[in-house]
Amino acid sequence: MDLFSNNNQDFNSILPYDGVVDYYGTIMSEFAAASYYEALLNDIEWKADQALIFGKLITTKRAVAWYADEPFSYTYSKITKTALLWNEILLELKHIVESKCGETFNSCLLNLYHNESEGMAWHSDGEKDLKKHGAIASLSLGAERKFSFKHKKEGTKIDIVLPHGSLLVMKGSTQENWLHRLPPTKIKKGPRINLTFRTIEK
Repeated sequence: MDLFSNNNQDFNSILPYDGVVDYYGTIMSEFAAASYYEALLNDIEWKADQALIFGKLITTKRAVAWYADEPFSYTYSKITKTALLWNEILLELKHIVESKCGETFNSCLLNLYHNESEGMAWHSDGEKDLKKHGAIASLSLGAERKFSFKHKKEGTKIDIVLPHGSLLVMKGSTQENWLHRLPPTKIKKGPRINLTFRTIEK
């Protein structure tokens, strides 16, 4: 199933059951999206991501960064990271996203995918530090990419194309019942930055 932006509505809810994913389409002008994209490329402290897989430390091609209200520790893929404090650009984007979706967040995990060969495997964001059933807002900047959902039991799949400046919000029981991924592609793509605003509970 392929879903596309409908700018005549505030958002489209795209999961048929067992969760809520609201897609808002493009939420900013092309100029604003390009400006934020360039600022994030230059001002974020990007580092190669690492994961512990079958006891072996793997360094991924994509780069990541982790920012928050305070220096939270956050563990995923069996690696613990400590958050940096918000910079001005991230606070602006946080305000835009919160105003659009009506949620509040205290942290953001950023991913930088350099080209079409980089992606993210099937997973759900079920780390114990995350607020249970809390919203995760995903803001996409840069190259347009396909984003996929798969139901954990029934295998139902839903694909959506996320363009430059678009917002998608996962909430409710989505993480319990659905996996998601960013699949690599053979179609030539430039870099993409994905900001995932979250709520950490300590």
